[in-house]
Amino acid sequence: MDLRGIVRGTVGWPQLEAIGAELARRADREQVRITFLDADNWLSTPLVVDERWFVKVITPQNALVHAVLTGARNAGVFSSGTEGFFGRFDGPVEMARHELEATREMRRIGLNAPAPVGVFEFDEFGVLVLEYLKDFRTFEDLSTAEKRRRADELFGALRRMHDDELAHGDLRGENVLIADDELYFIDATYVREEGLASARSYDLACALAVLAPTIGARDAIEAATTHYSPKEVLAAREFLDFVKMRPDHDFDAALVKGEIEKVAD
Repeated sequence: MDLRGIVRGTVGWPQLEAIGAELARRADREQVRITFLDADNWLSTPLVVDERWFVKVITPQNALVHAVLTGARNAGVFSSGTEGFFGRFDGPVEMARHELEATREMRRIGLNAPAPVGVFEFDEFGVLVLEYLKDFRTFEDLSTAEKRRRADELFGALRRMHDDELAHGDLRGENVLIADDELYFIDATYVREEGLASARSYDLACALAVLAPTIGARDAIEAATTHYSPKEVLAAREFLDFVKMRPDHDFDAALVKGEIEKVAD
């Protein structure tokens, strides 16, 4: 078994077959077809069922890894001078329920997200079922011209989320999808209510980190200031060093900070 399998926990084929049978029963079908996704995912085993549903099977080990990552993230946030705002889950079912509810909340306020189908517990696993989006691309797969064209849309959608007292908490290129020429958010993480203001600043810093390497720091900040005040963009600056430390963001934090300071002057 490879390191990733050891760390995230393995779901055996007999267990997957049993989960498939349960999905078929719930959908009033005789059987379903399961396709594995080749995804770099530490926190679940992702599946596509009948080209209709996107399913995450979450193991107790996944929940443990999430708790460890949450502790590391909160330590990083603390290094930025803010109390940690990421929350933990009691187990795999709670992880699944949170993602379902986060998806419902985003859709409730008019943002695009996969349609929530349901959550159920199966043996020791939490099973999350969402709409499967076909023929999507991640934001990180877009060309520079496409990212530039969609920058205003990204910040506008993020503004709507923040205005409705929500935060994503894990905004990166692979968690923003383009399907049917529409922008979708996925994989929002758990942010504690008392930390929402800081989490929104962190979201904004992450969005700048997504865009700056391709469209440039100045243009990314210009797009952000269409929807956020200079004061709000300045608050996001405090999280840039922490965002830079994360392996899923690669950008020049000093350059972005410099451009933010020009806006704030």
